[in-house]
Amino acid sequence: MFIQIVEDDPILARALQVNLELESHKVVINPNLDSANKQLGLSAIDFVILDLGLPDGSGFNYLQKIKSEFPNVPVIILSAQSDEDSVVKGLTLGANDFVKKPYSYKELAARMLVTMKKPAAKSNEVEFAGVKVNEEDRVVKFNNTLVDFNRREFDIFFYLIKNAERIVSRDSLLQFLDKESEIFDRTIDSHISHLRKNLKKHGVDTLKVSSVYGLGYRLEKNDQT
Repeated sequence: MFIQIVEDDPILARALQVNLELESHKVVINPNLDSANKQLGLSAIDFVILDLGLPDGSGFNYLQKIKSEFPNVPVIILSAQSDEDSVVKGLTLGANDFVKKPYSYKELAARMLVTMKKPAAKSNEVEFAGVKVNEEDRVVKFNNTLVDFNRREFDIFFYLIKNAERIVSRDSLLQFLDKESEIFDRTIDSHISHLRKNLKKHGVDTLKVSSVYGLGYRLEKNDQT
């Protein structure tokens, strides 16, 4: 899982990062709103741990942004600003949980686990570069023409288009597919290759699936069309 820590205290952030990495998570630390917003545009984030008192503004602003753009990304607020009004405001704006500082890592980890187990609300339709995907009906259309995908190709393409223009890591893709075996891991490139051929076969030339060396994949607009 790719976890974003938005925290300006370097000691606290680093300690949290070490604990999470020991559990095989990938972690990025953003000490302010500016770097957090830039990170959000770069890669697919699976989970956010968010402080409220940041040097360039309130964490509430980032909470509103991420929940408006990526409503299914879980956010736990971790803050010393834990008065009743702040807790209520955070939960009202969409935070999945609120943990008060000073905190216990065991408690935070348990709350993260519970949050991840809760089913996310589904967004039925996504559109990018003229391609529409309906998750519920498992239908892909380009210029109102059906694009046929097999089950696995559809799952991969849906995750990519949900995170269009952002880098999707192999780990986050595996987690979304709920497949963590090494055998499946080695077949991702094969599925991506078939997906590309299928898009070309159906004349979908407005977007492309790019490989980002050492990082994963990115669905982006095809500027050559």
